[in-house]
Amino acid sequence: MTRRLAVIGVGLLGGSVAKAARAQRIAHEIVGVGRDVSRLQAALSDGAIDHATSDLAEGLRGADFVLLAAPVLAIEDLLERAWEAIPADAIVTDVGSSKSAIVRKAESLARRRPVAFVGSHPMAGSEKAGYGVSRADLFHGALVVVTPTDASAAGAVKTVTAFWEHLGARVTTLDPATHDAAVAAISHLPHLVACALVDGVSRATPEALAVAARGFKDTTRIAAGDPTMWQEIFLTNRPALVESLAAFRRALDDLERLIEQGNPDALHAALARIKAVRDGLS
Repeated sequence: MTRRLAVIGVGLLGGSVAKAARAQRIAHEIVGVGRDVSRLQAALSDGAIDHATSDLAEGLRGADFVLLAAPVLAIEDLLERAWEAIPADAIVTDVGSSKSAIVRKAESLARRRPVAFVGSHPMAGSEKAGYGVSRADLFHGALVVVTPTDASAAGAVKTVTAFWEHLGARVTTLDPATHDAAVAAISHLPHLVACALVDGVSRATPEALAVAARGFKDTTRIAAGDPTMWQEIFLTNRPALVESLAAFRRALDDLERLIEQGNPDALHAALARIKAVRDGLS
C-alpha cells in the first residue's frame, strides 16, 4: 500500500493511473501536480486525486511513490527540478516512451543524491490527450515495460513492477537501449508511417480523402496524435528510429520492385510471408 502517491502530470496516463490507483485502493492519498491548478479541478471533482497543486516541492512532500507522467523532454526537466525535493525513501518512475536519455539523467542525478528511480513505459494510450479521456481500466491487460539497469535497487524494481501489476498491467523487463530499439520498431515507426501515408495522399491525390473509408481511417488513426508529443518522441529516440526507418524503407522497396515486375507468384509469396508474421501476433 502506497502511503502518498504523487502524480506529476494528470493527463491521459497520469489521470488514468490516479483513477486506477483509487479504484484498486493502492494509495492512502493521491496528490496531483500540474502547471495550472485549475486544470486539475476535474480530477479533484472525480475523486481521482485528494489534493492538487502547482508547487512541485509541495506535491512531492511526504510522497513514497512518485510518477512522472509528462512528455519525454519534460520528464528530464522534471527530474532535474524535483530531485532535491523527492523524499529519500521514495521510489520514482515515469511513463516516457523512450527511456535511455531519461534513465541516464536519473542515474546522473543519483550520483549527486541517491534516490531510487526505475523507468517505466506503459504501452497504453490513445491518439487523444488530456484528463478528459483518462480511465481507470486503461492498464487492464496492457503491457508495461520496466527498464532497470545494473544500478537499480532490486527492491525498487520489485515495487515498481508490483505497482503496475496492481493496476491490471502485464509487466515485462528490458534494459533501456533494448526497449528503445523495440518501441522504435513497433510504436514510433508506425506513427511516422501513418503520418507519411496521410501526407502522401494529401499531396498526390487530395480528392481521395473525401472517400476515405474505414481501412484508411483505421490505418492512419494514430497520425491524429499530438504533434508536440510525437516530435519529442521522434527526436529523443532518433538513432533507433532512423535504424527502423531504414529497415522499413528496404521492405517497401522490395514490395515496390515486385509490383513493378508484375510477377504474381513472387508478389503473392511475399504477401503470404508477411501475413504469416502478422497472424502470429497475439
